[in-house]
Amino acid sequence: MDTRVISIGNQDFEKLVSRNNFYIDKTHFIKEWWESEDDVTLITRPRRFGKTLLMSMVEKFFSIECKEKAWLFEKLGIFKEDGYRELQGTYPVISLSFASVKENNFHSFYKRIQSIIGEVYRKNNDLLKSGLLNEAEKTCFQEMRDGEAYPEAYPESLRTLSDYLYRFYGKKPVILLDEYDTPMQEAYLSGYWDEMAAFIRGLFNSSFKTNPYLERALLTGITRVSKESIFSDLNNLVVVTATTKKYEDSFGFTEEEVFHALDERGLGDQKEAVKQWYDGFTFGSLRDVYNPWSIINFLDQKEFRLYWANTSSNGLISRLLQTADKDRKKKLEILLQGGVITTILDEQIVFNQLDNNVDAVWSLMLASGYLKVESADLSEEIYTLSLTNQEVRRMLKKTIKGWFQGSEHYGEFLTALLACDAEAMEEYLNRILVQISSSFDGGKSAGKTEPERFYHGLVLGLIAELEGRYHIRSNRESGFGRYDVMMEPVHKGTAYILEFKVFNPKKEKTLEESADTGLRQIKEKKYEQELLGRGFSPEKIKSYAFAFEGKQVLIKEG
Repeated sequence: MDTRVISIGNQDFEKLVSRNNFYIDKTHFIKEWWESEDDVTLITRPRRFGKTLLMSMVEKFFSIECKEKAWLFEKLGIFKEDGYRELQGTYPVISLSFASVKENNFHSFYKRIQSIIGEVYRKNNDLLKSGLLNEAEKTCFQEMRDGEAYPEAYPESLRTLSDYLYRFYGKKPVILLDEYDTPMQEAYLSGYWDEMAAFIRGLFNSSFKTNPYLERALLTGITRVSKESIFSDLNNLVVVTATTKKYEDSFGFTEEEVFHALDERGLGDQKEAVKQWYDGFTFGSLRDVYNPWSIINFLDQKEFRLYWANTSSNGLISRLLQTADKDRKKKLEILLQGGVITTILDEQIVFNQLDNNVDAVWSLMLASGYLKVESADLSEEIYTLSLTNQEVRRMLKKTIKGWFQGSEHYGEFLTALLACDAEAMEEYLNRILVQISSSFDGGKSAGKTEPERFYHGLVLGLIAELEGRYHIRSNRESGFGRYDVMMEPVHKGTAYILEFKVFNPKKEKTLEESADTGLRQIKEKKYEQELLGRGFSPEKIKSYAFAFEGKQVLIKEG
């Protein structure tokens, strides 16, 4: 029986191997990646799929500083390959992670990046004593190390360090960047995407595109961010997603690996149940891939629980699901019932267009591991998708069902709207905002820094259930402008015009002034003209202005 101790949460390759902790050999990745001869490789995999541990393994294998640690690989597969024993410990390595970059404003983001770059320079402090750097270069190095460099110097920081390392070792360095996309999701949710993207684009281009001192680069993350957003003109980038065959068995555990581990620990009789709970991920053509986090925890605790699903929340997916339209909600119901959906899907995420891409949520759920590909026509980008496994299904039923069916405030808001009770609408929507914002990481994405379109999408999601009873139109021209939302009854009844405003302290003194601005806009732009032209009498048209500030809303009737 296997006596290796299972170390929960340990992502340090050296610690796992030196302590003889439970570890499944993934060193074959080193050979596959190195022999591909790709300059820059980006690999996307869901959270807790061994990305950080693999990057730690790659660093320990290639780094000159780890030359004396060849013993770490002595019993692993890579040392059985010709030439790889001699390759170990022969390259300078720049290793960094953006996993901790979860700031809610650009200034904090910039300071965090400064700190990460400074740490990379401190690891190479011996370069100052090498005699290779002139006085200007020593000053540059010290300023980077101490976080005192000019802002325009940071996009060039990794390229500059690559130059120094190349001159010192006579070999171009390997750059490893883990969790490259963490700051991108946070910047989008917190409203500083443009500033962040401009900075990261400069850093990535100088590090990976125009860096003559780069040997190879490896980046990992959850999502595939569009080249136009971040990797502009980076033609040497190879992107590996969930549907790519490259490295398909390098992340996660295969069924053979899982069943062998169960046998070793005397749990062989649990194979079928483990398969039902934790199997289902697919990468490339490889099916029956298991999430490492769930399997390691099951081996340790020997109980079936929602291990992986409870490791962290995804505020971006939460936001897109809660503001989804009726069609998306129907597809979600089909998935929760164990069915499949077919949709056009682009694995490439364009963050600054997410609010206008109604199917983006499926791309994010696939990248995050909540969905798996049953079949795909990649030429037409048409995918048939289902929920990954029982663990994911139970987790989503527990959380998403509560959003759309368990919220008494949700139904009460619709009741108040149809009763033309602005005061009750305001009361229930305020409760909904508090409920939703708590699931968005303390309310960061619930409007404190988000544009008007977030609230627009939220209300559209709330009234989507009225489709069939009402024709619901959004951002359409009427009169002398574009209204936000119009609800026209299919049969006889009252029609509604909804206008949304976000409180702007530069223009208004109070939230009530914002609401008054919305009502004035409805009147001045004559949004009711479309309804009047359809035969509605003025008394059958209700106008409401919604004024938002963070978790608070004020609703006034015109």
